[in-house]
Amino acid sequence: MTITPTIRVQHEDFDLQAEVDLLSKGKTGIGAVVTFSGLCRDEGGTLAALELEHYPGMAEAEIRRIGDLAIQRFGLLGLTAIHRYGKIATSENIVLVVAAAPHRQAAFDGANFVMDFLKTAAPFWKKEHVRDGATGDWVAAKDADDAARDKWK
Repeated sequence: MTITPTIRVQHEDFDLQAEVDLLSKGKTGIGAVVTFSGLCRDEGGTLAALELEHYPGMAEAEIRRIGDLAIQRFGLLGLTAIHRYGKIATSENIVLVVAAAPHRQAAFDGANFVMDFLKTAAPFWKKEHVRDGATGDWVAAKDADDAARDKWK
């Protein structure tokens, strides 16, 4: 049986529990479901929102490629990856990864793998909007994200 990841890049918010239920319903071989939900943080009270842009079509294709690799590498029985775009206020959802597997370690590893590659390979850009009303800077790539990705090689 071929497992196909569910990949969505969307403006609207998502419901974490609904996504878990949708992924796991009726799949009796699942022994573990791991979720990662990334939120917009306020950076010590200075940030009001992040504006996320993406390359339509290419972003979905790259996340699907990453998802396919995770399914193969960790024997996942299901995978959902949702990434939002647009202006996202602090405390709002940005990204969701749900990985389902027969055992917990595969589910944890699958979710980590997807996030580590999503952060470095999927074409998304973030611009800060600070509390004083000014538009901040574009967020630069972080060496720590590259190092996290490289541990999987």
